[in-house]
Parts: sequence; C-alpha cells; structure tokens
Amino acid sequence: MINSIFVIFFSFFLATEILARPQLRWAADAESGAPFVFYNPDNLNEMMGFEYDIVQAVAKEMDYEPVFVQNSWEGLVPGLQRGQYDVIINGIEITEDRKQVILFSDPYFVTFEQIVVRKETDGIESLADMKGKKVGTLRSSLAERILRSEGDIEILGYDAETNAYSDLKLKRSDAVLLDAPIAQYYARPDADLKMIGAPIGQILYGIGIQKENQELQKKINRALKVIIQNGTLREIYDRWSLWNSPMASLFNDFAPSRVPPTQYDFFLRHNGKTRTWKEKALLYWSFIPIMAKGAVTTLNISLVSMALAVALGLILALMRLYGPRPVVWMATIYIEVVRGTPLLIQLFFIFYALPHIGIKLSPFVAAFLGLGLNYAAYEAENYRAGIQGIPRGQTEAAAALGLGKMATLRYVIVPQAMRIVLPPITNDFIALLKDSSLVSVITMVELTKIYGQLASTYYDFIGTGILVALFYLLLGLPFVRLLRYVENRFHAPYGEKGHSLR
Repeated sequence: MINSIFVIFFSFFLATEILARPQLRWAADAESGAPFVFYNPDNLNEMMGFEYDIVQAVAKEMDYEPVFVQNSWEGLVPGLQRGQYDVIINGIEITEDRKQVILFSDPYFVTFEQIVVRKETDGIESLADMKGKKVGTLRSSLAERILRSEGDIEILGYDAETNAYSDLKLKRSDAVLLDAPIAQYYARPDADLKMIGAPIGQILYGIGIQKENQELQKKINRALKVIIQNGTLREIYDRWSLWNSPMASLFNDFAPSRVPPTQYDFFLRHNGKTRTWKEKALLYWSFIPIMAKGAVTTLNISLVSMALAVALGLILALMRLYGPRPVVWMATIYIEVVRGTPLLIQLFFIFYALPHIGIKLSPFVAAFLGLGLNYAAYEAENYRAGIQGIPRGQTEAAAALGLGKMATLRYVIVPQAMRIVLPPITNDFIALLKDSSLVSVITMVELTKIYGQLASTYYDFIGTGILVALFYLLLGLPFVRLLRYVENRFHAPYGEKGHSLR
C-alpha cells in the first residue's frame, strides 16, 4: 500500500516537473528523411535522426521540454516568422538572405554539396560539366541556388531527396546535387549510383530562431558550446557516421571516432532490407492506424470546408444574379479572382501573410477557410447555372400566386436549383477531399503528408501509395452514395433513374 502511494506521488511529482519546464517548440519536416529527422522504422511513434538527437541534447542542457512541430521544408522559415514554433532545425543552411529575416545559432554542422550520377555515367564531375544537363535538387536549398547561379542547367526541383535520386535512376535526370550527408545515406549504398567529383562549396547548418528572440539564441549557443566541449555532439556524429574533415577543422577535434556508427548501420539494414510478401503485409497493416488518424484530419477539414463553400457559394450566386450593380461587381470580382489564382498561393497568403497585418489563424482554421473560400467561388457558378436553368414559367407562376421576389427564390427557384446542382457539388466535394492534401504546407498533417513520411521512411512508394489511395476512395464513396440517394429522392417525380428515353 505504501509502495503504491509512493509510486503515485512520484509519478504526479514527475509529471508536474515536466509540465513546469518551459517548452522548446522545434519544427522540421519528418519527410526529409535520414539522416536529419525521420520516423523510426521499428516504431513509428518514435523519431530519430542526428538533428533530432541534437535537439534533445540542447533542450536537456537548457532544461527545456522539446516539442516537435511538423511543417513542410519550404514552410519552415515562414512558420518561424509567424511564431508557429520557437526554432527550426532541418539542414537549414546559414545564408545571408536568411540571416536578414531570422536569427541563427552558432554552426553545429559543416558539409559541402555532392554530385551524384548513375553508375555508368561518364563526363560529369563538376558544375561546369552539368551545362545543358538536367540536374535534380531540393527546392529552396543552397544547392538549387548554386545551380541557378551557374546558368544553362535545367533544374528539377523536388520536395524530397528520395524522389530526386529515384528520378536519376529512372534516367529522368542526368545528375543530382545535394548536401553530402544526403548523398551518403541515399546514394552511396545504392549500387546503381555513384558519388563523384570534388566537394562543392561549404555549407553551415544552424538552428533558426525568431528574429526578435536574442535571449533564446544566447541560451541555445551556450547549450551547443557545452555539448561540444563535453563530447556529446561528437558522439552523435560518430553514431550517425557524419564526422568529416570540415567538422574536425570547425571544432578542432582530429581524434578518431570514439563510438561505432550504430545509427548509420541501423539505417543501412532497414534501407536495403528486402521484405517477403508476409512482412510487407504486416508492415502495411501497421500503417493503418497512422493513416486512419490522417484520414480523420482530412475528413474533418473537408467537411467543414465544403459546408462553408456550399453556404457562401449560394450567397455569392444570389448576389451576382439579383443584387444591385455594385454587389454584382463585388461577387463577380471575388469569383473570378479566386478561380483564377492557385489554391496553394491562397493558403500561403491566409496562413503566412495575414499575420503581418495582425490576423493570426490556427492551422486548422486557416486550412478550412482556404479550402472553403476557394471552393465557394466554384459552387457559386454551379448555383448560378442551376438557377438560370429553371424555366421562366416557374417565376411567372409564383408571381401569379402572389409570391414576392424573396419568397419565389426561397420556395420555388432555389429548391429546384439545388436538385440540378447536386451532381456538380458531389464532384466538387470529391475534388476538395483530394485538394485537402495541400494543407500540409501550413503544418497540418493529413493523409497525403503521412504517405510522404511513411514512403520516405521505408522507401516504399508503391505499396504505401496504393494503401493511401484506398483510404481516399473509402473516404469519398459513402458521401457519393449519400448524395446519389438524395439526388434520386429529389428526382422522384421523374422516376428514380431520372428521365426515361424509351
């Protein structure tokens, strides 16, 4: 009894201590893959990577509780500026333009750009040799800037480094230029690829911090200094087989490795593992709870977004058809502008631009507003077509019965128009369900983002992709069946199947 009370008291005390510790909200893109930040192939509830280990060591030294926030790689800096998290660490190169908008810690890693080509390729060993060639790299990376500055190179930008190397193997590109650690993990173990040429440039990784938070910058630099001096940082790099001559020069540590490369060996075992059909089936089965969680997020966003789109779309259609001239212009401009600009740009504007004028929305609210406001423009045109498809005689009959303009719209025109527009609304909902994948750029982790994370973790894009496609299909089918039932009920006077041509 006394032991049980002690355990309960100790657990409560420990939980209170954890809650009392300040949080270090750090962001990365888990889809980036090894060796930065990725999910443990043996336990998808755990994360790993050399930068994950660095965050844990730095937070421990600062006595902070590290809290991970997922965001797309391209959205990391905008999200930091927005205040969505405290720091970013994801192979973020220290560059002059980035130093204008965010603070950086002292460098914790130094490397270079590495050229990778197919095993049989000859004649590409330098940037100059890439002239007139197709070269893959990550979007918004220093490697992409180097290639652009070189000129006369067709650059293929990717969101994930695994895709860049896959396209190289498929002969869709002639070479890949990426950071050396990426090449070491994804190109060197691949028998179809080879690393070639001298190191290109010097890359310094730093922890990104909000521009106005100099105090946090000082704390992080102090923590980095401690883990450098006590050997913790060197041990991390040794475990991940990332210690190199530039690192030795930066930290003045030329001693041989102290610990075996256990994490690098772990990655190689899983990355090169050939699974039987039974092992693949068990692996895919383990994906189902994770994908189901992402599917719930996708469904929630889609439902509230479509509700907004349907309601606002009807209002816009009525404004455009029956409003005074200024109202007609306003509705027309809204519809044409929204339909004429990409949804992705609209999401970026709502989530990242509006905070600069004092409007700061949560990721979920920004996601459903972005999707809902976008699809409202399309629904407005559906409604307009449906209303204009109602015979003029219906309006004249309503007037003969003494109904006013508003009553005619409410009881005669709109109900009949709804019957006409149900099929296109159904199609738009399915399209919105799929377009919800774009909200991953504003830190939302939905079904498509989970697919990217799992595929990059297990290097399995086919089986994982089929499983995700089935989830999307299962999400959409019930609503298609429900709306088809409602549509048939609305068409009941004409027969369950509509007009007969016999």
